[in-house]
Formats: sequence, C-alpha cells, structure tokens
Amino acid sequence: MSPRRLIPAALLACGIACAARRLVTYEVDNTSMVPTLRPGDWVVGWSRPTSVRTGDIVVIEHPGRRGFDLVKRVTAVAGDVPHAVSAPIPTGFVWVEGDAPHEGSVDSRELGPIAVSQIRARVVARYHPNIGLMSRRAG
Repeated sequence: MSPRRLIPAALLACGIACAARRLVTYEVDNTSMVPTLRPGDWVVGWSRPTSVRTGDIVVIEHPGRRGFDLVKRVTAVAGDVPHAVSAPIPTGFVWVEGDAPHEGSVDSRELGPIAVSQIRARVVARYHPNIGLMSRRAG
C-alpha cells in the first residue's frame, strides 16, 4: 500500500479504535422506559458524554447504590424548572425520569437532581432484540 493510502487508512483505524473504546452496552431490566425501551432490550451508548440535552436517554449510576445503573430520559437541564419541583436545576445537574413513570419508578422525583458526573453514558441506539436509533423527545 502506498504511503498516500496508508495515512488515511491509519487515521480511520485510529478513529474506529477510539470510538470503540467509548462505546458501552447496557441491558434494560425494568419497565420505566416503556414504550421506548422494554425489559430485555440491549442499548449502546457513548460513555462519559461531554454534554447532554433535554430528551436524551442516559445511563446513570444510582446515587445511593454504587454499581447500580438506571436508564432514564433527561427531562430538564441546568436552569430548567421541572414540573415536579418549583426550583431551577442547579449547574452541573440534570433531572431524569422514565418514559412510563409509575409507582415505584426510581428517578429524579425520588432522587432529586442527578449530578452530570453520575451519567455513565448517553444512549444512541437499541441493538437487541430490535435495532433502532434513539431520538430526542421533547421534555
């Protein structure tokens, strides 16, 4: 392979390797995100997202249970006032809820604002059992 073709190929390989290191997978294990995600769905996301917006689906670490992850939708970001409270979300925090909130759903209504540092990933696609991209939904 000529040096002219080797450099783009090497850059592409580096880009793929870097992306693969940031891609993470999670299994959905409860009904709080129905109908968007169902128990048994597998999702892929970008680890350590640099920013999240209202409507993004994220994986967060439960603030009170280290190693226990929750899949939720961001419904408010810093400066927004969620419908469940009367104060704005502070800088560095987000408000998350399930798409199908129900009795016993663990989200910001129980936990309060979630630190952005607790966001493990921003979900971009479901890959099992059905393939589909995750789109933002108005919060």
